[in-house]
Amino acid sequence: MIEGGKVHYNGQRCKPSKVVEPGATIRLAQGSDEKVVVVLALSDKRLAAPLAQQLYQETAESLAERERMAQQRRYAREPALAIGHGRPTKRGRRELDEARHGWNERWSASLDE
Repeated sequence: MIEGGKVHYNGQRCKPSKVVEPGATIRLAQGSDEKVVVVLALSDKRLAAPLAQQLYQETAESLAERERMAQQRRYAREPALAIGHGRPTKRGRRELDEARHGWNERWSASLDE
């Protein structure tokens, strides 16, 4: 598996702007997803996505691996993704600090005094 945001052209690391040729194998990684495609043909001009998708084909192994990873994410969700609220507010931060450190000495309920 390669790191996110990286591109491999015929097994070698390259920049995303590399010029490709038909028959080349390209491994694309974005985040935790990885896709391996084989270039079937090239176009002289920019095309709409449905037409551009006809110029390459994803390998069967890549499709199976991406489906397996999707099922794994579906059944075993990442705990950090459940937070979803971002950074706490100033008030929330005070509440967290108070919960973490408990009551301060001034408000102690001990009988030692």
